[in-house]
Formats: sequence, C-alpha cells, structure tokens
Amino acid sequence: MTIWLQLLLLGVGAGAVYALFAVGLVITWQGAGVINFAHGAIAMFGGFVYRTAAVDGDLLLPMVGLPHRVSLGDSVAPWIAVALAVIVCALIGAIVDIVVFARLHHAPQLARIVASVGLLLVLQGIVFVHFGSGTVSAPANLPVGAIDLGVSTLIMPKDRMWIAAITVAVALMMVAVSRFTRWGLVTRAAESNRDAAQLLGYSPVAIARSNWVLAGAVAGLVGALAAPITSLNTTNFILFVVPGLACALLARFRSYSLAAVAGLCLGMFESVAPRIAGQSWWPEQLPASALQKGLPLLLIIAAVLRAGDVLPERGSRTGARHLVAPAPRSPVTLLAVAVLAAVGLFVFEDALRLALIVTIITAVLLVSLVMLTGWLGQLSLAPAVAAGAAGFATARLMESGLGFPFAQLAGGVAAAALGLVIGLPSLRVRGPQLAIVTMATGVLLEEALFRNAAVTGASGARLVPQPTLFGLDLAASRGEDFNRWQFGLTALIVTIGVCTGAYLIRTGSFGRTCLAVRSNERAAAAAGINVVTTKVVMFALSSFFVGIGGAMLAHLRGAISVVSFSVFVSLVLVAFAYLGGITSISGAILGACLAPGGLAFGAIEHLGGGDPGKNAVLIGGVGLIAVVLLAPHGVDGRIPRRARGATSSPTQ
Repeated sequence: MTIWLQLLLLGVGAGAVYALFAVGLVITWQGAGVINFAHGAIAMFGGFVYRTAAVDGDLLLPMVGLPHRVSLGDSVAPWIAVALAVIVCALIGAIVDIVVFARLHHAPQLARIVASVGLLLVLQGIVFVHFGSGTVSAPANLPVGAIDLGVSTLIMPKDRMWIAAITVAVALMMVAVSRFTRWGLVTRAAESNRDAAQLLGYSPVAIARSNWVLAGAVAGLVGALAAPITSLNTTNFILFVVPGLACALLARFRSYSLAAVAGLCLGMFESVAPRIAGQSWWPEQLPASALQKGLPLLLIIAAVLRAGDVLPERGSRTGARHLVAPAPRSPVTLLAVAVLAAVGLFVFEDALRLALIVTIITAVLLVSLVMLTGWLGQLSLAPAVAAGAAGFATARLMESGLGFPFAQLAGGVAAAALGLVIGLPSLRVRGPQLAIVTMATGVLLEEALFRNAAVTGASGARLVPQPTLFGLDLAASRGEDFNRWQFGLTALIVTIGVCTGAYLIRTGSFGRTCLAVRSNERAAAAAGINVVTTKVVMFALSSFFVGIGGAMLAHLRGAISVVSFSVFVSLVLVAFAYLGGITSISGAILGACLAPGGLAFGAIEHLGGGDPGKNAVLIGGVGLIAVVLLAPHGVDGRIPRRARGATSSPTQ
C-alpha cells in the first residue's frame, strides 16, 4: 500500500501540469469560442523563453529572420525568467487574437480549428529552427528535494508540491474571477450570446482578447514551471494538450475547478499505471504506456456519453460562412496531371524524383481527408494512425509471403477497420469535439500499436519488404539505385485509382448523400437518409484509401516506426489538406505538392534556394494561417471555376 501511495504522490506534478493546461483551454473557449490545439505549443515556447533567460541571459522572441534574442546581460534569476515567460506568452495570445482569430468570428468551426493547428506548426517551427529537435534541460525554479511526510517511508518532492499549490491557486483564482467579477460575468454572457453582450455595451472583441492574453499567460506559466521537470523539446508540451483537452471536455469547458481536479487525478493515475501494468493479470502484449495514454480517451468517452454535444455553437456563430464543395474537375484534367507526373518520373533527377514520388503518395492521404472532412464534414485528427496500421500490416503480411498488391489491399482493409473504431464517436459528436476524440484515440492507438514490440519488432522499427509483380522489380530503392521510376510509376497508378474512386463517389448518389449530411444531419435524416450508415461507410472508405497510401509510404521509406505515423503527422496532413483545398480532389493534389518533402520544397532546393527542410513546418504553419484568413476554401478555392458547379454547405 505504501508503494501505491508514493506513486500517487509522485503523480501530483504531472497532474498539476495537466490541470493548468485544462484551465487555460477553458479560458480560451469561454472567452473566444476556440478549442486551441496550439495551447501546448504556446506553453512549449514559454518553456524555451524561461530556459533562454535563465541560462543565457537572453529574452527569446517568436521571430525568424529577424533578431530573436534580446540580451539581458547575465543569466537572470529563475523567478524573473518565469515572469518573462508569462509576459511573452501573454503577448503571443494577444497577437494571435489580433492577427488570426478576431478575423475568424464568422468563419466555420473547421477554419478556427485549422487556424489553431497552423499556430501550433508556426511555434513548433520557430523552436525547431532555433533549437533543433533535441531535448534540452532547464534549471530548477522551484525548491527541490523531498519532504518527509512522517508516514512510513512516504516522501513528497518539493517542486511537485509547489507546482500543485500554484495550480490550485490559479484554479481558485479563475473560479473567483468568473463568479464574482464583472469581467467574469461578461465573459460568461458573451459565451452564451455574443451579439446580446454587444447590445448591452460590452465589446466581444475586448472580451476575447483579454481571455487570449490570460490563457497565454497560463500557458507561459505552466511551460516555465514544468520545463525543469519534463525537459524541453518540440513535441512534449504539444502532446500534453491531449490530457488537457480531456479534462477540459470532462468539465464541459465551463468549470475551472472540475477541470483542475480532473487533471490532478489523471496525473496521479498515470503515475500508478506502470505498476498496474506490471501485475500478473496484465496482458504482456499491451504496453503500460497504452494504459497511461488511454485514460484521457476514457475521460472523453465518459463526457461524450454523459452529455453528447457539450459544445453547442455559440450565439451568433451559427451564421458562419460555409466552405464550398465544388463539383470535380473533368477527368481529363486528372489524366493530364497524371501524364505530366509520369513524364517527370523519367525526366527528373534523383532528388526531384523523390519529391515527386512523395507528392504522389501524399495525394492519396489527402484525398482521404477530402472525402471525410470536405464532403462529410467530419474532422479526424488521426489519419496517420490508420496509415501506420496499414503500413505495419503490409510489412507483416509480406514477411508471411503475401505478395503485391494483395498485402497492400489487406493493409487497407486493416486501416478501414481501425477507421471504424476511430469514427464511432462521430455518431454522437461532431465538430471540435470529434477532433478532440480522434486526437486522443490516435494517441492511444499510437501507444498501443506503434510502441508495441509485437507490432514494430524489438528495435521499434520494422523493415518493409519491397514489392514485385510478375517478376518485375517495383522496389523504391535497390542498392545504390534510389527513388526508382518503377516504384514511382506504381505509386502513380495507385494514386490514379484512388482519385478515380473518389471522383466516382463524389459524382454519385453517395457523394450527394454525404453533402446532405454535412449540410444538416437532421434535415438529411428527415429526408430518409441513414446518417449513421453514411458516416460509417465514409469513415471506412476514407480509412481504406489512407491505408493504401500508408502502405505505399512504408515501401518508399523501407523501414517504419512510431515516428513515421505519429499524431503530429496527422496534424500536418490535415493542415496541408486544408491548405490545398479540403473540399476537392484537385485541392488534395495541390496540397500534396506543397507538403513537406513534396514538389514545392524539392523545386526550391533544385533551383538553388537551399534546403527548406528545416523550415518546412514553419512555412506550412504560416501558409496554413494565411490560407485560412485569405482563402478560406483553400488555395484551390481561389482558382476560377467558370465551368465548374459548386455546392455550398456548412462544414462543422
């Protein structure tokens, strides 16, 4: 029993971090109506601001290409460095609202979600440019050592105790401010009806901006306090947003106290999870991390089952502009693009050919997102998980003797089955809540599958056999012969098949059914459409296509691991699908050209513009935000349609 109590105490620190994340997310939702997937990225930047000030004596600013450090002399005291992190992140919150979210009041919910993903990529890209992807440590800013609790051998780390105390203080402060101040009352009024608050003389813009500033300050605080405990890199804090979202959703994005309590309990459970997984009855094939990361999903499911849609549209936001789902271009256009791609496979040199092959395969992944999000209106943040499942399944099946293309098709079926699991919550929720659920599901499956030695092998990476067909060698690389045109041509044929299938779906009765469901589920059901069947079938179809793309990507890389198909990869895929135009097949192809490693980056490098790889994430994030603001239908949506029809309906 003593060991269990000790583990619970050790989990208080992580629980406090989750609680602060949840409180910050509730602030952003109540004040601005935004589910901020970039909250973890803001906290990450706050952690680097703290470390830079405490170690180097410099003030870190969120800039690239301009001076991004202001010398403060020698290294500053830890409490001053924490204050600087809070101030910088509060300013980031204000800038983000002024530049981005204040302009998206009438945009669809999808646009606001994608904008937050773009902000995440921008901040991650800035940190990557300046610090790389490695992990760095930060000096302590809270008392260290242990407190003897006087009960058997129980001890409590001082820094965990302090961060828990600060968390409780912040949560209580927010409860008091929300309930007993005019600002809190006005914020809650604006949450219910923005226009009514404006008629009473209150500025919704000022309310939203002040909440963004406060949420940014909380993110900076948690980033600075947690940096010495968790260390700093470009991914840790970003993934902390998943348990934070789980706790905020459990609190229905309204109760600061419930969100904080849920975070503390979650952290303590995660601390004892490895010991639970060490019991004799625990399946050896299931990693302990799956239990740790699975609880946020269970919390989300509990909240969803308890209340269904807990985040209704906010007041005047129901009149949001609609994304346009245009009629597909003529198949002749697709054929012409395919011919040009085929010519490029033979004409381009090795590096540019690789960029073309990456573009071809990425197009398959993005087409699946067009089908699911653009045509059905269901936003999934776990497409890479389905692609990864297909990649690992293909590798295992080919090792067992199943050849091309049957192993790849079987991998697609495995992805479709997984997609059904990921898509089940869509029968109950939609919009931002579905995005949260699928993101948490993706993290759970990533831990349960891609970190499982039974799936990936003892090394954590699995070699993928190369395809052959009727004695023809279709391998992506053989010896020193890299990026072979034979594999590129095979991938192109697969992509043509997927695009043709998507075209037939969009122009057929099922495509029209999906658009009707996207526009208004209740009206579609009243018209005799089976909404449940429509969602299930489309989740399966889109996951099958993304699985085919995942299998081809596995062949191109030759070896795959958890890094190849992480949740972050899913965010990048969604970002570039939206960037190209998430409602059209041509937009998916354009997004694939712009994606990291695609033709656009390959062409820049080929033309002497240097290697853009280090800036790929930053460029993608900036481009994504610019598209959301300037071309809400994607780059493809800015192209004149003259002879093309268009269907306007709301995307949730």
